[in-house]
Amino acid sequence: MITQNKRNAIRQRIHARIRRKLSGTAARPRLNVYRSLTHIYAQVIDDQKGETLVSASSLALKVKTGGNLAAAKEIGKTVAERAVEKGIKKVVFDRGGYLYHGRIKALADAAREAGLEF
Repeated sequence: MITQNKRNAIRQRIHARIRRKLSGTAARPRLNVYRSLTHIYAQVIDDQKGETLVSASSLALKVKTGGNLAAAKEIGKTVAERAVEKGIKKVVFDRGGYLYHGRIKALADAAREAGLEF
C-alpha cells in the first residue's frame, strides 16, 4: 500500500515533468488545479510575470463539501467566469499531476462550458 506522502511525492514528480513542457503566457495563461481530500482550488497564472490573474476555490466559496464533483463543477464555472470578465479566453490546462478523471475532468468541462478554450 502506498502512503499518502509517497503518493504526493509521485504526483509532484509528474507535475514537475508536465511543467517542463508547458507554461502560461500573457496570451495563454495556465489554468492550474490543486485537489485535496476536502477542497479543490483553481488558478489562472501568467508564468512570465509570475502572478496569479484569477483564482477560485471551494474554501473561498464556502461550498458545503469541496471534495465532490458538484464542487469541482462550481469552481470550474466560477474560475472561467472570472477569467472571461478579465478578457482571458484561451488558457493552457495544467492538471497538476493528477489523472484527468473525476473532479479534475469535471472542473475542466465546467470551465469549457463557461467560455474558456483549451
